[in-house]
Amino acid sequence: MRALVLSDIHANLEALDAVIAAAPQYDAVWNLGDVVGYGANPNEVIDRARSIGSVFVRGNHDRVCSGLGSTEDFNPIANRAAKWTQCVLSAEHIAWLRHLAHGPIMPDGPQVSCNHGSPLDEDEYILSMRDAWQPLQKVTTAINFFGHTHLQGGFATNGNDWFKLVPDYATHDEPEEYEIQLREGVRYLINPGSVGQPRDGDWRSAFAIYDDAQRMVTFYRIPYDVRLAQMRILRAGLPDRLATRLRDGR
Repeated sequence: MRALVLSDIHANLEALDAVIAAAPQYDAVWNLGDVVGYGANPNEVIDRARSIGSVFVRGNHDRVCSGLGSTEDFNPIANRAAKWTQCVLSAEHIAWLRHLAHGPIMPDGPQVSCNHGSPLDEDEYILSMRDAWQPLQKVTTAINFFGHTHLQGGFATNGNDWFKLVPDYATHDEPEEYEIQLREGVRYLINPGSVGQPRDGDWRSAFAIYDDAQRMVTFYRIPYDVRLAQMRILRAGLPDRLATRLRDGR
């Protein structure tokens, strides 16, 4: 079984379409949340995401933009984008967002989990080895996919040694991939990166393919029409920073 693992699309239609076009063969799509928020095409992105898969974990922006949570913890730019999204979402899409599953969920049996933030707390950011230590100590699943940070890579431990997983790419503007062979007896936290708003200094859209037969995770970076995505944000009257950061990858 091969799963296309997506996270943090954030209503960026151009990025999502580029990922769908570039993704190699897959059998299932696992979406780790934040389908909406920040970007200018929340309704279209929900429709596209639903058309290719049915496994979804809710993200904090999905929760807030559907009215299930408060914007009080959001910075001013995220707050403004969330309120705009609430106004433009269709009633059907609001209802769909409200019924998304609370992670972790296990789409492929007891060895794999899908989360938005930490497996221990859906809103917790896993940014460092220190953040990863407690989740990796407590999880019972060997392979744990998460998003929320918009940083492609992850963390792993065999109980004695600890490892940070950082894809190594040769360019900043071409399609690329990076393979990680998963080992027996090792627990993993793996972030496919953000489809719609990367924050690791690489503007290209990010995703991953998980192959259970090969015990392999392949990270991908794919260029997309970032200018069109920026233009849509500006035309919608959303904050300029949401457009400029797409090219910065920050």
